[in-house]
Amino acid sequence: MQLPCDEAAIRSGAQAVPCKPSSLPWILAAAILGSSIAFIDSTVVNVALPALQSSLGATVVDVQWVIESYGLFLGALILAGGSIGDLLGRRRVFVAGVAVFAIASAWCGLATNIHELIIARAVQGVGAAFLVPGSLAIISSSFREEDRGQAIGTWSGFTSITTAIGPVLGGWLIEHASWRWAFFLNVPLAIAVIAISLRHVPESRSAQSNRVDWTGAALATVGLGALVYGLVEAASLGWKNPRIYSTLIVGSACLLGFPFVEAKIASPMVPLNLFQSRRFSGANWLTLFLYAAFGIFFFVFPLNLIQVQGYSATATGAAALPLILLMFFLSRWSGGLVTRYGAGPPLIFGPIIAAVGFLLFAVPSINSSYWTALFPAFLVLGFGMAVTVAPLTAVVMGAVDQDRAGTASGINNAVARVASLLAVAVLGVVLVAAFRYQLDSQLVKVQMAPQARQQIEADSIHLAALSVPDYLNGDTRALVSSSIRTSFIFAYRVAIAICAALALISAAFGWWMILPAGGPRVPPQ
Repeated sequence: MQLPCDEAAIRSGAQAVPCKPSSLPWILAAAILGSSIAFIDSTVVNVALPALQSSLGATVVDVQWVIESYGLFLGALILAGGSIGDLLGRRRVFVAGVAVFAIASAWCGLATNIHELIIARAVQGVGAAFLVPGSLAIISSSFREEDRGQAIGTWSGFTSITTAIGPVLGGWLIEHASWRWAFFLNVPLAIAVIAISLRHVPESRSAQSNRVDWTGAALATVGLGALVYGLVEAASLGWKNPRIYSTLIVGSACLLGFPFVEAKIASPMVPLNLFQSRRFSGANWLTLFLYAAFGIFFFVFPLNLIQVQGYSATATGAAALPLILLMFFLSRWSGGLVTRYGAGPPLIFGPIIAAVGFLLFAVPSINSSYWTALFPAFLVLGFGMAVTVAPLTAVVMGAVDQDRAGTASGINNAVARVASLLAVAVLGVVLVAAFRYQLDSQLVKVQMAPQARQQIEADSIHLAALSVPDYLNGDTRALVSSSIRTSFIFAYRVAIAICAALALISAAFGWWMILPAGGPRVPPQ
């Protein structure tokens, strides 16, 4: 699913180089393919998690790191990546990002163990931090303002299609070939992007960009990395482990010091005076909580479908199509809501509708029908997000002066990515705790040897992928397997309830900070 302010980032830029009319379709193709490999990767990998867990013997902490190592470097460096492109050349940095992404994707596909895969995913995240802002900046710098609307429409349409098709194609490859092809799929696309870019995309720079905020980028990376490490590993090491509380202290200190450093730097990647706007601050709080909910949902939902409900990887990849298609087809209609009602009401009712959609996902148990249990939930959730995204973008762009709209949209986009990163980090602790609690109460009813019970409890960090000891008799194995599935459904429902609560909190920020807020835009410095 596209993040808020992607289109705004394109619209807010200025044309930097005149382009031949014959080159414009190729430039758009490079940007579309570049954006698409990042969109596809972020969705396909979630579908591949159960296969990864089974193939590499991974725990839930390990598969969290597969998601988090990528999201960490993308979220922490995406603003710096845009600045580097403005300084050194947008095409050069974009092509470099695509090349790093392709090499790391091939490394992911060739990984022999989960730890190697996690490292490769981190490198992939670094490449994406240069690729993602570069693909948007290339459209801005190449198209005239009067032609940009049509270019944005084409870009948005094609990237929505690839976002929809990607999980289905990736699921089919996972099911009929291997999870490794979910990563190999990126390589030929990346080669095509590089070839088109070198031949057709002109180089451009920003005359106003003279330095990169390396201090801020380092603080954000170390702070988020230490915080995520402590939260993720707490599920297996426990909160009293020195490595856990020491990394949490370091991460918190870095993130708390981040605004003080940004306030003193001449060219900060996050200008703090933007947050003088109540509407801009409210939009980012809303984004933080709403996209945290989506990060949790898209992590736990594929695990439920494949490991508990028995869906194939292809069917799991196709399950969310109603959400993606509904958001795409209603995007123009939702933009009209801002003109008719203002941004405030949609940013209250949209997240509330999304919260109802999340709660509908908590209703089905095991072996429920997709069309009666999941399809309606996706429709409600998709409608809620369709109501929300366009008004959210409008608030972010309207809260600041036009000269700072690009920075504002980049910050909001980064907030959405960091929200997902932190939510998934916390989720593992909650999932494991809820799963263990329910499994303990379920196993009390099952007669088995103490040795078997201890083995099951020790392996509970695998969640629904937990293996039942082979030496148990048939009836006992069936009871234990049923207890594992029931316990995972309990933990899954806890996670979904958290998603709904986060969506409601985001609606509260819409009511508190956006609905009554007004005043002038934040002017340029």
